[in-house]
Amino acid sequence: MGLEIKDAPEETFEKIDGERRVEVVEELKGINLSENDEKTTKIGTTMRPSTEEHLIQLLKKNTEVFAWTMTDLHEISPDVITHKLNVNPNAKPVKQKKRMFGAQRSQAIKEELNGKWCLCIDFTDLNKACPKDHFPLPQIDILVDSTSGCEMLSFLEVYQGYNQILLAPKDDKKKKKASFVTDQGVFCFNVMPFGLKNAGATYQRLVNHMFQNQIGRNMEVYIDDILVKSAKEQDHIKDLEECFQILTTFSMKLNPAKCTFGVRGGRFLGYMISERGIEANPEKINAIMDMSPSKLIREFQKLVGRLAALNRFISRSADKGLPFFKILRGRAKFE
Repeated sequence: MGLEIKDAPEETFEKIDGERRVEVVEELKGINLSENDEKTTKIGTTMRPSTEEHLIQLLKKNTEVFAWTMTDLHEISPDVITHKLNVNPNAKPVKQKKRMFGAQRSQAIKEELNGKWCLCIDFTDLNKACPKDHFPLPQIDILVDSTSGCEMLSFLEVYQGYNQILLAPKDDKKKKKASFVTDQGVFCFNVMPFGLKNAGATYQRLVNHMFQNQIGRNMEVYIDDILVKSAKEQDHIKDLEECFQILTTFSMKLNPAKCTFGVRGGRFLGYMISERGIEANPEKINAIMDMSPSKLIREFQKLVGRLAALNRFISRSADKGLPFFKILRGRAKFE
């Protein structure tokens, strides 16, 4: 398989349709979880002092749920889940050429990656040979609706979540089909890499199993993004503790740099959620307001797509959008 190294900010894989999946918009502060100044995470600044004190105590007591480097990870037990490639036996293997990289990028491949570079394997041909796993992802509208009205939230993200799931041990021959070429040789994954066709379905199947008694009650999970929600602030420490216990049981690790604890609201899966309810994402509104007039059909399609993302906030959106749809279907003149 081809291998790509790309410059990318930390939020590269925090996006849905080009937007960040999770972002907290209120003021935050960092806290040290140990004597090591590098082991930090972020908490909100609007909670009661007693809640903050108990939250910090809880975080320091449960540092084992975090991973600061890849060496801190422990794979999920294969008795719980593994990822099976399920390659079509009639599909023929495809050999790709080794891609060329500059000295800096070649060194980045050789060394352990630190998050400033994103390692991406081009699995296009392998994915074509794998039947789709139709395990459903959560419906975003339903998930977001269930979070509104909560006094306190914590946004958690798993550290290299896909890499915490092993490839099925019985698939040793199939693992070679997911191999990639570098200047240092040919390698294949022992864990589930990013970019496989059915990786998201496997991961969602895992978290649905892990948090089956919490989802809908005090948690929501969308792939590797975890939201702990509490109707009352005083219940949030207990809800977080319950989440941490499950993470510890399954040896799943969080990314402390991407976690935010004890906030009143934030941007989640494209919507603004808070105790007040659900609000339109200002970025989506500004994206429409900032568009320049154009007669290009491509720009018009982009406008329709952006309006569709705000459907739930526009009364009679179907009626108001009918002229646009007529143009796209060629039933009206575009001027």
